[in-house]
Amino acid sequence: MTDVENATDVKNVFVIGLDDANLPTLNAAAGARPLHYHPLLTTGELQDGEVSVPELIDKAQAALDAFDGSIDAIVGYWDFPVSTLVPILAERYGTRSTSLESVVKCEHKYWSRLEQQKVTDRHPRFGRVDLDTDDPQPPENVRFPMWVKPALSYSSELAFGVKDMDEFRDAVRQIREGIARVGRPFEYILDRLELPPEMDGVGGQVCLAEEAMTGLQVAVEGYVHEGEVTVYGVLDSINYPGTSSFQRHQYPSTLPPPVIEQLHDVTERTMRQIGFESATFSVEYFYDPKTQEINLLEINPRHSQSHAELFEYVDGVPNHHSMLGLALGEDPRMPQRAGSYAMAAKWYYRWFTDGVVRSVPSPDDLLGIEYEADGVRVDVTTEEGQALSALSQQDSYSYELAHIFTGGNSEEDLRKKYDQCVAALGLAFDDSPR
Repeated sequence: MTDVENATDVKNVFVIGLDDANLPTLNAAAGARPLHYHPLLTTGELQDGEVSVPELIDKAQAALDAFDGSIDAIVGYWDFPVSTLVPILAERYGTRSTSLESVVKCEHKYWSRLEQQKVTDRHPRFGRVDLDTDDPQPPENVRFPMWVKPALSYSSELAFGVKDMDEFRDAVRQIREGIARVGRPFEYILDRLELPPEMDGVGGQVCLAEEAMTGLQVAVEGYVHEGEVTVYGVLDSINYPGTSSFQRHQYPSTLPPPVIEQLHDVTERTMRQIGFESATFSVEYFYDPKTQEINLLEINPRHSQSHAELFEYVDGVPNHHSMLGLALGEDPRMPQRAGSYAMAAKWYYRWFTDGVVRSVPSPDDLLGIEYEADGVRVDVTTEEGQALSALSQQDSYSYELAHIFTGGNSEEDLRKKYDQCVAALGLAFDDSPR
């Protein structure tokens, strides 16, 4: 342990699911603060198979109870169950967090829609789908094309865009087969809450349908501190042409200022209605340039770790700064435009057919790629010999091979660096085994 870690003013921050990919940005966000990060539960324990929430709570509490020192903050940046473990553990150990109820109001897509419609009409028509009937039907008020999805899922897993009844029935079949993996553990969380009448009998293994939205996708990031909602960044989300799969997130957004103001307004009203406090969030929207209207897609009640590098490139510090500030009772305000680049992007290098990974770059190869170009970071998400169809937490239509972060002074600059990285990675595949 270093001298800094022995100092009396060191703050012990427990990170649920701490991973190597986020450690550099967490260290950058700490700045001059003497923070010691402690891993709490592994990503495998949190994400593989059907997790047992009670067992995860017991494991986490055993580790925290055995710790000989102050527990100053408990944070996390993954979806369920991490998003719900943070407030549960925070209540037990007296650390700062939003309430469990406010998290679940966001995570449960059906409950979230019920809350949203109390303060805004900027959302699609939606309704529940009965998974128990032999002949499932779309809700009466929801028209094709639509999205059919579980109330809770990982990274758009089991979310299907459907345009007719045949596709609707196929989507319902796949959701029936896979919904329990996340839905069953989520019911344990629901049982801890006093649910309102409109949630009676809904449960965690529920499916809903929503009318498809069109336009440009955008993400709003912010936090709530002492009742005040602050938006610290708006990002454009750009899909691969003709697909629903993200190609890149780009910061800052290029949308007109009046649209940004609408996004701020709806976000503030919605997060107040949810009862969010002392935590960061991300809200996803669609903006239709033809009608100039926005529609709320979903609320993520956890820190958006995947954009940390973008804020560091543009604003000078990773957005982890706000998460840590809130958790430690410090000023969570982000600097603005104090970074080295005018804009930044996170690119998703994807493959749209199954295959087996034949070769991946070594750690030294990745360091060489990053060394060759300023403002570049590469995180390969596959391993040699891996079947792409075996990757976990993928959307229903593609496979993520690598995340490529680029900072630059124009979109052309961002794209040029991305193209150079893809060429240098040299990822290769064999046909999927029969």
